[in-house]
Amino acid sequence: MKKLTLVRHAKSSWKHPELTDFERPLNKRGKRDLPAMVERLANHQLIPDTLLSSGATRAILTTKAISSRLAIPQHHILEIPELYESCAETLLLVLQNMSESYKHIMLVGHSPGLERLASLLCQQSITKFPTAAVIHLHLSIKNWHELADGCATLTLFDYPKKHQHTHE
Repeated sequence: MKKLTLVRHAKSSWKHPELTDFERPLNKRGKRDLPAMVERLANHQLIPDTLLSSGATRAILTTKAISSRLAIPQHHILEIPELYESCAETLLLVLQNMSESYKHIMLVGHSPGLERLASLLCQQSITKFPTAAVIHLHLSIKNWHELADGCATLTLFDYPKKHQHTHE
């Protein structure tokens, strides 16, 4: 059985209009939410064999925080340009071509591609994948090239607002 953890980058800043979307850094909320999200990954022991990241600044910053806290060696981190603004089918293709030696892959990327991929794999509607959210899937496959519609079971869907205390 393989495992897949999908992580949406932390909240990004729109403060600098001169930057392209690709270059946007994290904003104040993103920097605040990121350590808590990384702690939840550690608490759930979601430590991958490899960590794939979009090349966008906000994804790279999220990936660096994850790799630092989970002690993932630099040579287990792959920056894949195709993960930026990719559709579910592109994400699926990237994952299907991963080395069979990986039992657990973590992918840091963007919406709506991540939520569409999760919906496809789980065959259930995931309509909102907030920033700094984590989806963990157990896959009923032996090889990555078998990754397909309906092969996944959703075991964790966590995001920052799930942990905010409400006042009654």
